Amino acid sequence: MSAAPAGGSSVEVEKKYDVDADTPLPDWSTLPGVVRVGDAEPRDLDARYVDTPDTALARAGVAVRRRRGGPDEGWHVKGPLEGGGRRETQWPLGDVTDDDADPVVPEAVQDAVSSLAQPPFLPLARVRNARTAYALLDAEGREVAEFVDDRVRARDERRDAESAWREWEVELGPAAPADDAERAAFFAAVDQAVFAAGGRPAASGSKLARALGH
Repeated sequence: MSAAPAGGSSVEVEKKYDVDADTPLPDWSTLPGVVRVGDAEPRDLDARYVDTPDTALARAGVAVRRRRGGPDEGWHVKGPLEGGGRRETQWPLGDVTDDDADPVVPEAVQDAVSSLAQPPFLPLARVRNARTAYALLDAEGREVAEFVDDRVRARDERRDAESAWREWEVELGPAAPADDAERAAFFAAVDQAVFAAGGRPAASGSKLARALGH
């Protein structure tokens, strides 16, 4: 999805699935409102997550990350589940270097989580992702949803543990159904297509949770 204005927020409504390394891509032809799949768009993503020494953010269901790469590159604060999705607030990336392993959290981001946590913020995890994104488009070329095929390498910075996996995500786009019943029918069709290809429900709720062994 595209970047939001500095300090702008949106609610992401998505579903995640676990897949094997050789699982073929789903057939999206049966999804309601989807008539065409856009071209593959490769993205190289590198996210560094931070938290307090006592993991105050994680205990509140909040994640703070600095991500490089992709259309929404920058600082993100992802909140806990909110109805059918999670609210994400974004800020610009700022100045970084390739070897910046200990990102300094901008003041605006610190202010956004100040009711939950106070500095210091220390490295929690690094998640690198070779993503291929596909827009699922309606008859007018509008994005009903975005499908991403993620091949992930992660490191739990505090346990010194590494892991790797492949997963899929389908996130509703600007032309997605607005009605709850229509959204449920859309995701039911997504489930059917994913399961037919060999996918399965995600075992973890987020990449960060999986990186940390949850």
